[in-house]
Amino acid sequence: MSDKIRVRYAPSPTGLLHIGNARTALFNYLFARHHGGEFIIRIEDTDRKRHVEDGERSQLENLAWLGMDWDESPQNPNEKYGPYRQSERLDIYQKYVDELLESGKAYKSYKTEEEIAADREAQEAKGLPPVYVSEYKGMTEEEKASYISEREAQGIEPTVRIKVPEGSIYKWDDIVKGEIEFEGKNIGGDWVIQKRDGYPTYNFAVVVDDHLMDISHVIRGDDHIANTPKQLMIYEALDWEAPKFGHMTLIINSETGKKLSKRDTNTLQFIEDYRKKGFMNDAIFNFIALLGWNPGGEEEIFSKDELIKLFDENRLSKSPAAFDQKKLEWLDNQYIKNADSEVVFELTKPFLEEAGRLDEKSPYLVDLYKPQLKYGEEIIELTDLFYEDFPALTDEAKEVLSLETSPVVIKAFKEKLENLDDADFTKDNIFPLIKEVQKETGIKGKNLFMPIRIAVSGEMHGPELPDTIYLLGKEKAIAHLEENSK
Repeated sequence: MSDKIRVRYAPSPTGLLHIGNARTALFNYLFARHHGGEFIIRIEDTDRKRHVEDGERSQLENLAWLGMDWDESPQNPNEKYGPYRQSERLDIYQKYVDELLESGKAYKSYKTEEEIAADREAQEAKGLPPVYVSEYKGMTEEEKASYISEREAQGIEPTVRIKVPEGSIYKWDDIVKGEIEFEGKNIGGDWVIQKRDGYPTYNFAVVVDDHLMDISHVIRGDDHIANTPKQLMIYEALDWEAPKFGHMTLIINSETGKKLSKRDTNTLQFIEDYRKKGFMNDAIFNFIALLGWNPGGEEEIFSKDELIKLFDENRLSKSPAAFDQKKLEWLDNQYIKNADSEVVFELTKPFLEEAGRLDEKSPYLVDLYKPQLKYGEEIIELTDLFYEDFPALTDEAKEVLSLETSPVVIKAFKEKLENLDDADFTKDNIFPLIKEVQKETGIKGKNLFMPIRIAVSGEMHGPELPDTIYLLGKEKAIAHLEENSK
């Protein structure tokens, strides 16, 4: 293993980039960049049944969109370590499978899936945990040779299983969780390192890859903890030094308190979803960085460079990380508010165009709603007032309009707006009209502004009232006031 820090993100191209996988990639990225190490992308594509066409491109494209770069990948390989797709490394895996077979640490197993299932059923019937029982147990060498010949004659392709050493114990000092220890007898018996189709299993291939690629640290989700003893067994069997392991805690849904599941359809969980809704990539990067890692202090908004500088693997949380979509929307709003108006307009432009709302007033509307915009797509909902029919009033809004003073205010303001020359209809001339109504009626504060706002926009909150009225237009504003003064 190299003295230099080398970490990897090794996705399976089986679908879109999930928040959990994005966090794994991001923490490895921050760790490598903080320590001046190398960040590698490796594609684990040996599960051909779950392989998704274009899955690799989607993973890499979304990582790049988030703001990550990498030192090695299938597209920019280092000849010393490649190939970077497991499906292109089968000869490499075969070499080490053969080595373990020759040393007697592994063996070919001809048990069929039906026989294995029958064994499990028998164990369950006795209340025993499922453990693989070697078919060669109790056989003489002659009986073993005869059995193998018979199975091969039947055309049964074998798997290759590694022998679990008796009395073995596997332990490591986890970067996140501290000392962890497993007894070999609890692994479930001899396990498969090569499938019948010749492809390696995950727990075998990942060890060969990590060793040959000089991976120094493996940082991943704690759903991999149960895999670590098996992987340590391979390191031991091949007399290799294992990397340092760190297992990040689960991400839970803040609304349910349960593990974030792809079945939580009310929660967006794929980076692609956030891209399509017009979230800012820097905000997503910032948000994910705080899922299970604490930089210390109360600050929550950081640039990528600040996160790289601050990252400390010793501050990875031992408690589950809460995924709060409303918090993410709040954070994205902070980024939008601090962004240049041109940047925010470009963020909203595709949605305006799709809705047929891209016109000369679009930049002004986007700037108007920029302080409250949580993501690009929301601009359509926020600007409905300017393109659609008057919205249905909430009960609270109706209650305001039912106050004794509300019709007085609305009527007075409508008359002043009607008497205003079209040439004088500007943002600067609208607020003085409201102040004139106050002077004439003696009504002020919320009782003055709120009825006008509701009558004009149908909303109780929003941008500055003169801005809303000006962009709505004199004619439309008067029509709304007329409708809501009855």
